[in-house]
Amino acid sequence: MAENSTVLELENSTQMAGTGFGAHAPASGEVVFNTGMVGYVESLTDPSYRGQILVLTYPLVGNYGVPGPGESDRYESDRIQVAGLVVSRLHEDTSHAGAGRSLSQWLEAEGVPGIRGIDTRHLTLVLRERGTMLGRILVDGFDPVPMFDPNKVNIVAEVCTSEPQTFGQGQKRVVLVDCGTKHSIRRELLGRGIEVLQVPAEHDYTGERFDGILVSNGPGDPEQCQRTIDILGRAMALNRPIFGICLGCQLMALAAGARTYKLPYGHRGQNQPCQETGTDRCRLTSQNHGFAVRPDSLDSDWEVWFTNANDRSVEGIRHRRRPFLAVQFHPEAAPGPFDSLDLFDRFTEML
Repeated sequence: MAENSTVLELENSTQMAGTGFGAHAPASGEVVFNTGMVGYVESLTDPSYRGQILVLTYPLVGNYGVPGPGESDRYESDRIQVAGLVVSRLHEDTSHAGAGRSLSQWLEAEGVPGIRGIDTRHLTLVLRERGTMLGRILVDGFDPVPMFDPNKVNIVAEVCTSEPQTFGQGQKRVVLVDCGTKHSIRRELLGRGIEVLQVPAEHDYTGERFDGILVSNGPGDPEQCQRTIDILGRAMALNRPIFGICLGCQLMALAAGARTYKLPYGHRGQNQPCQETGTDRCRLTSQNHGFAVRPDSLDSDWEVWFTNANDRSVEGIRHRRRPFLAVQFHPEAAPGPFDSLDLFDRFTEML
């Protein structure tokens, strides 16, 4: 593909010029950064990035290529979810035995633009100091697209399944509330011999047969998901085990009457330290979120379970008496450390 002059423009009018790769097309969304050294295949297919332009801070991207279509369980959904990709240096020589194509070829095939030659570490400092901003990728030959804010709409509706689906067989059955779930979450349940009923975020599952509920990750502002919150509130009255992950943690808090807020620039990467309340234990976790639970809004029936060791934000909550657990980080990793896979075991034991 021929190189093209491309510009990343932020909502504060900052412009950074680079070279386009992937699809020759404009893009718009919330500009966020991820500090992981690896895992771009998993990150690009994570539905939590829907509506966002992803900046990878690690300076070299693409050196191990991308698996061919349908060849890997490293895909976290059926397509690339990011609106656009920003990198410093793009490596097209895919020196990995499992590579079926290059990163640029993958982006081009799925119509997603990228921009390289950007000082992504400087851009990260801008986003840390100013806070997360909207932005757009400007491409020669195309009119500028309006800046899109994924937090002003219920973007979960774009990434969840369209109808209930059943996966696997087992003595226990879990409703997986799909708010943009990663495939790895479903795989962790299936790997523990659980039958999974995956339902759309706004599907009323309270009349279904199930032993527990897992509320998944997903994109956007949790307060945009009011119907999902209302259904979850009714499900809590059934007093069956509920486990929330990422957006699911925020939705559980809102269903319990608590409040959420937008973090200045979010947590996205694979090395976020989280301390378990009342212990000296600190887990390294994989994270991808831009909102968090206000600890002072939780009523006395709930307690903070985990806290981020960097900024002291809430990373997990649990009910003091009822079987309700939720974490802000990703225990399934993909990518990232597997320090917290035991949380799936804990949830399974509660069923």
